[in-house]
Amino acid sequence: MPAPDYATITADDLVTGEGVALDLPAASLGLRMASGLLDVLVTLGTFIVLTILLTAATVPFQDEALTEAAFVLTMVLTFLGLPTALETLTRGRSLGKLALGLRAVRDDGGPISFHHALVRALIGFVEIYGFLGTPAFFAIMLSSRGKRLGDYAAGTYVVRDRVPLRLPMPPPMPPQLASWARRTDLGTLPTGTALAVRQFLGRLPTLDPVSRERVGRALLADVLPHVAPAPPPGAPPELVLMAIIAERRERDLVRLRRDDDFRRRLVSGR
Repeated sequence: MPAPDYATITADDLVTGEGVALDLPAASLGLRMASGLLDVLVTLGTFIVLTILLTAATVPFQDEALTEAAFVLTMVLTFLGLPTALETLTRGRSLGKLALGLRAVRDDGGPISFHHALVRALIGFVEIYGFLGTPAFFAIMLSSRGKRLGDYAAGTYVVRDRVPLRLPMPPPMPPQLASWARRTDLGTLPTGTALAVRQFLGRLPTLDPVSRERVGRALLADVLPHVAPAPPPGAPPELVLMAIIAERRERDLVRLRRDDDFRRRLVSGR
């Protein structure tokens, strides 16, 4: 029996915006609370240290306005700047999430960006620090994905990524459409459309020919506005969808390898 794949950063890099990472289980209320408590303790400790340092730096000037500005700057850095930067650079991990094997992802399973991290931090400041976490607690408890209010606003949720996971094989590139796919301009698919295509391709063997044709054509009609030029006339809808998903995945892999190579060069100084 082959060893199970584990959903680490490397594995998830191979599964970007097409939604495959939705196979990762959502974090439970207990894990979210423990992770959040660790983050709160670290954040408050950082706030105290920065407040002392910046206050000490402004004391010689004996300027009350400068001291107040330093305090505001400390709050912005601690409660907004640092969490946003950390989740952006680590693709959804805070210190608490890192300790407990959690990660924030987009609703379609892809890695979060600066925008998502900033919205999570902004709403988190209000619901966690402003209201002592009460709105976050009830939102997570009532959500099937354990979403707090910041997750709803940002379009994210938190998953466990230290679990044995078998990812389905990605759809292969149909040879007869490979040339068309390589020269096609592929736009970003809406989240719902990407998930529907993924589910359809995963269920192909279980669908009867009539349902396969009907659903395939409906999905293709939703996808075609994001693709140019149009596929060759007469191409089966499921093959066109396979080609689009396979080409998107290949382009994502190329981009990720390029980003990793750039980071390695930065670290090595070459």
